[in-house]
Amino acid sequence: MELKNDALYMKSHEWVVIDGDTATVGISDFAQSELGDLVFVNLPEPGDEVTAGEPFADVESVKAVSDIYSPVSGTIAEINEELLDAPELINENANDAWFIKVENVTEQADELLAPEDYEAFCEEEAE
Repeated sequence: MELKNDALYMKSHEWVVIDGDTATVGISDFAQSELGDLVFVNLPEPGDEVTAGEPFADVESVKAVSDIYSPVSGTIAEINEELLDAPELINENANDAWFIKVENVTEQADELLAPEDYEAFCEEEAE
């Protein structure tokens, strides 16, 4: 499992990199490996509001459909349109395949984990 050293993680397996009042959000390498081959991504629109701890998107794999939760509250500034046509990019490198960029971040989800704490959490879940 590869981790982003500059990211914080949710226990629902999303990562966030916060830079000032802007945040970039994706799913973890652990999540993509658990989901299997991703075949569809449903993303919100720029300008939509997201709320920390609430779903903002979903991904469909050959196994199931899974909600993606926002680690922050704010306004979506940008979506990664590449993922709409090529969801497999998430499987190829989940750490680079961001979903949304959020501006005017006002709140963070409870219990965001540092990379080492998230790694320990995933190890416990895998047992």
